[in-house]
Amino acid sequence: MRSQERSGTDAGHRHPGKNRFLDRIKRSWALLGPGLITGASDDDPSGIATYTQAGARFGPQLLWTAVVTYPLMVAIQGMCARIGIVTGQGLMGTIKRHYPKPLMYVVLCISFPSIVLNIGADIAGMGAVGNLLFPRVPAALFSIAFTGILLYAIIVWSYARIAKVLKWLCIVLFSYILIPFLIDTDWPAVLSSTVLPTFTNDAAYFMALVGILGTTISPYLFFWQASMEVEEQLEWHLVVDKKLIHNVELDVRSGMLYTNIVFYFIILAAGTVLFNAGVHDIDTVEEAARALKPLAGDMAYALFALGVIGTGFLAIPVLGGALSYMMAEAFDWPEGLNKKFHQARGFYITLVVSLLIGLGINFIGISPIKALIWTAVLYGLTAPVLIAVILRVCNNRRIMGRFVNDRWTNMAGILTLLIMTAAAIALLYYQFIA
Repeated sequence: MRSQERSGTDAGHRHPGKNRFLDRIKRSWALLGPGLITGASDDDPSGIATYTQAGARFGPQLLWTAVVTYPLMVAIQGMCARIGIVTGQGLMGTIKRHYPKPLMYVVLCISFPSIVLNIGADIAGMGAVGNLLFPRVPAALFSIAFTGILLYAIIVWSYARIAKVLKWLCIVLFSYILIPFLIDTDWPAVLSSTVLPTFTNDAAYFMALVGILGTTISPYLFFWQASMEVEEQLEWHLVVDKKLIHNVELDVRSGMLYTNIVFYFIILAAGTVLFNAGVHDIDTVEEAARALKPLAGDMAYALFALGVIGTGFLAIPVLGGALSYMMAEAFDWPEGLNKKFHQARGFYITLVVSLLIGLGINFIGISPIKALIWTAVLYGLTAPVLIAVILRVCNNRRIMGRFVNDRWTNMAGILTLLIMTAAAIALLYYQFIA
């Protein structure tokens, strides 16, 4: 995608100012790639459920988390992107090459079930919301249809086409930004909650806080980011230099900003509509959509519901793709969305199996909310370990050469490590002890 940047020299002469502005927008859009897709996919249906729960339970009180998590996400995803473009390997390949194999197997054993559970929860959410929009069609049928569409697109389409579609699907997230402007919103209170963190000393508050951290800084995104940078290099024959590093950092910052703005507005919408109406217990995205309809009107309801389906189409290929890259790099299989099925059988079979198991979860009686809870637990356990590994790799000159971390990146990375470790401990405590 980054190779598609154009100079705009063939622009017309009738409106030179307007043409220069449009050319600047086109060049900026062309620079955005894996970072934008990674960031946008973070707001998947399971993430929407988490943010909606937080807003419904605590109103705008947790809006400050969108501000605090942004630099942490930029630091970690930026390091993952740099690992991919400098080493020419994904994160799992780097771990396999430079660290003991038991670490690789531990990461795989925890990541496989957590990602599959996440996929299952997302498919269930998409199916349920589809049923809300078209009640005559069963939710299970929607889930099967959505899974079939995703499998066809991932297997048949080229990497360039998949990347382009995923990039444009990011626009669907604007639906959540619009909702607070369609309803009465107390903007002074919103501003106060954004800049002044407040805490409530109870288990529910800290579970919501830990859920936001686990949903926002998810390990599968680390693997996807690094592997997609490798795909970009292979697809467009990019040369690793300071300009490329700068463009990648811009891409990551833009993608993470986008996802945080969206999750900010999801909490705001739920906190304004549901919390103020006394609706505090929201367990699923379809419950959130159903509750919005009488309170905020048909337009907000439709935007919310369509956004869930659109983000599912965006996020599930990222989840399944991240797992496929991990498995392929761990076992030296041919990999890549730029390859055909027969050229990378193990890679694509992993992707197909992960989606089919995720779909099957909906038919064996596992609650999507329970799946989300266990996903958060597993993510919480792996994130601190992976962040420590990422920090070590990015400070190793033998691996990264002159592209090692600077002081500020290390400070942000260490702060993220400490926060995610505390979050993991808190999650385990409130889930199994308190």
